[in-house]
Amino acid sequence: MRERLSGNEAAAIAMKQINPDVVAAFPITPSTEIPQYFSTFVNNGTVDTEFVAVESEHSAMSACIGAEAAGGRAMTATSANGLSLMWEMIYIASSLRLPIVMSLVNRAVSGPLNIHNDHSDAMGVRDSGWIQLFSENNQEAYDNLVMAHRIAEHKDVLLPLMVCQDGFITSHSIENIELIEDDKVKEFVGRYEPEHYLLNDKEPIAIGPLDLQSYLFEHKTQQAIAMRNAKKVILDVASDFEKMTGRKYGFFEEYKTEDAELVIVCMNSTAGTAKYTADKLREQGVKAGVLKIRVFRPFPAEEVAKALSKAKAIAVLDKADSLNAAGGALFEDVTSGMFVNKIQVPTINYVYGIGGRDTTSKDIESVYNDLSEIAKTGEIGNPYRYLGVRGCK
Repeated sequence: MRERLSGNEAAAIAMKQINPDVVAAFPITPSTEIPQYFSTFVNNGTVDTEFVAVESEHSAMSACIGAEAAGGRAMTATSANGLSLMWEMIYIASSLRLPIVMSLVNRAVSGPLNIHNDHSDAMGVRDSGWIQLFSENNQEAYDNLVMAHRIAEHKDVLLPLMVCQDGFITSHSIENIELIEDDKVKEFVGRYEPEHYLLNDKEPIAIGPLDLQSYLFEHKTQQAIAMRNAKKVILDVASDFEKMTGRKYGFFEEYKTEDAELVIVCMNSTAGTAKYTADKLREQGVKAGVLKIRVFRPFPAEEVAKALSKAKAIAVLDKADSLNAAGGALFEDVTSGMFVNKIQVPTINYVYGIGGRDTTSKDIESVYNDLSEIAKTGEIGNPYRYLGVRGCK
């Protein structure tokens, strides 16, 4: 079923097809359209979801936590400062092992105020215990949401999950996408019937607000184990999804990396520009490739390292600056994975696109040119670089 939809519309339609028990949301640019579109499905009776229009994003996540604790399936959507206002509840949702699904439309976190795209919101909660899937385009945002509940609700996982897409770049741009029939989505996602849940009156339990030295360490370790378990579940769900749709997903996409000497690692919509640039350079005889990360949490360190092992030079692009004087979050994870797995390839980092700064194919080509020099000389120079910023290399 082919439709022309924006990324936000695609997310709302996926939510309609899932028909969750509760959606709680507060509007914030550029994710506002998702609950706005979904509310029309509630109003016209297409879904029987309880839509809760709350007074803040903190309350939105609190309502989702309450719904999941009561055995319901809950969803929400937000961006940037809205996610920041949820901060306390984001950690509570994961520590209570509640498989809430969120559509996160990536936007710069204030201050100063900026409503355009970078990944500072997602990077800010990367270690909060949420699974994070990234989406290159509208199709992938839709597909990731269809797969999300199957992953999050698996008995070996039981962790919340956020599906990320780039604000305005995909959220408001219209593309042709293939929708799955409603009945197939319903069957694929299945009913949510948790074996145990916190507010089950047939299994009364007491949960204290305090978790001190005797138990917190073990509880956090259980979360870590669940995150590791999620790797297998993500691939299993993707395999079932491929059987249903023919669309294949893994931890990442390898684009022309089989013989690539120069590889760019990136996430979300930038992958499209990088692929276009790699194609152009291939016509000139340059062996350029792209590794597009789809699953950022759990991070597939061993698999990424193996995929990059044959390259001669690598550039990791981060659309958020960790402000740590040691590179962006994706760069740190990639290089850590390579080091631990004893793979040594010259690797540099570029922070780019902050606050929605355009990143063109010319910019990406300059990265490949830098990689070409590194491959020739073996000299990295400064590994922490900026792309497209005035007055700084």
